[in-house]
Amino acid sequence: MTKNDLIALVAKKANLTNKASREAVTHFLNGVRDSLKRGEKVVITGFGTFSVRKRAQRPGRNPKTGEKIIIAARNAPGFTPGKTLKKAVK
Repeated sequence: MTKNDLIALVAKKANLTNKASREAVTHFLNGVRDSLKRGEKVVITGFGTFSVRKRAQRPGRNPKTGEKIIIAARNAPGFTPGKTLKKAVK
């Protein structure tokens, strides 16, 4: 499912125009992104939790040259599905 598919689905299910649905989906996604930027967790009960995961510095290698390199530490977004979502997909 793409973002446009999601917008169309929300418009149909909520009886909204495509423009209103696009705004709602965009604001939701921006809200999740902004919360993660601030390092906050986003918990959607019954769906899952979006969080920031800290990745430690680690050794690696350049696949082109085989040279050993150090991969820098960074933050990465993560998602943990909730029990209800896991059960629905199973």
